[in-house]
Amino acid sequence: MEPERDVELSELLQEVRRIEVQSRRLVTGVMAGGYHSVFRGSGIEFEEVREYAEGDDSRSVDWNVTARVGRPYIKKYVDERELTVLFLLDLSASMTGGFSAWSVRQMATRICACLALSAVGNHDKVGLLAFSREVDKYVPPAKGQAHALRIVRDCLALPCRPGAGSMVPALEMATQVVRRKSIVFLISDFLSEGWRQAMQSCALRHDLIAVRLLPPELHHPPRALLRLRDPESGEQRVVDFRNRKVRQAYAERTQAWRKRNEELLRRVGVDRMDVPIPAERSPEAVAKPILEFFRMRELRGAKR
Repeated sequence: MEPERDVELSELLQEVRRIEVQSRRLVTGVMAGGYHSVFRGSGIEFEEVREYAEGDDSRSVDWNVTARVGRPYIKKYVDERELTVLFLLDLSASMTGGFSAWSVRQMATRICACLALSAVGNHDKVGLLAFSREVDKYVPPAKGQAHALRIVRDCLALPCRPGAGSMVPALEMATQVVRRKSIVFLISDFLSEGWRQAMQSCALRHDLIAVRLLPPELHHPPRALLRLRDPESGEQRVVDFRNRKVRQAYAERTQAWRKRNEELLRRVGVDRMDVPIPAERSPEAVAKPILEFFRMRELRGAKR
């Protein structure tokens, strides 16, 4: 058994390294600056007093120093940069499914990696709260690249739990344990129910963002006779997606689920980042939904 575990560990570390390299290229390339421009910190702190220069805001003049020196001086402030980013990662069995080259769980890991590396690159803390029907693991927020890579490793290595999942314990723990206002990314396929109240409470304390993972079969299931297995219940069923009525009924049900889900998120006041999972592996497909979310936040901030 030891050689098998060594092989599994080696493959895991190789996968972490691949994700790190791909994510770092995205963070320093197409995503550069996006995280910092959207998440600026919770306030400002005083840095220094300096002499007034043309173009400075007159409201920043330090009148005490100006009167004492005889020349105008202003107070200079900087952003309070230290933020805390917490990932709530769904480990329920449904996260292992999907018809794409990446499973829902693998796509979730890549989203975590890009956001975690962006955060530590801005000297912010990152943490992980992994859950299924209950909280399975909590990694307290900390700084540094090594800590971010530990979180990526846990996203890959932690086992999925059998049966249906629940977001409620994770949301309650994030609300109660993480006292300082944080950026919380809830990363899930959102197939569970009954989370509205817990999410509303969490959103009142933190900047909560729902990262909804959407595998390709939600849009265009293959036109074929398929034997499908529910990863949570184990139930198997043969579905004929060649039949027009079957495809239509399936499309109506998935569309109704998405609308119901989106309406609940809107009511609790949570921003949504939809992440379509590509049929083929594409690092650009990881960056695109993050960039779209950053742009949405920037535009909304510019309108205020």
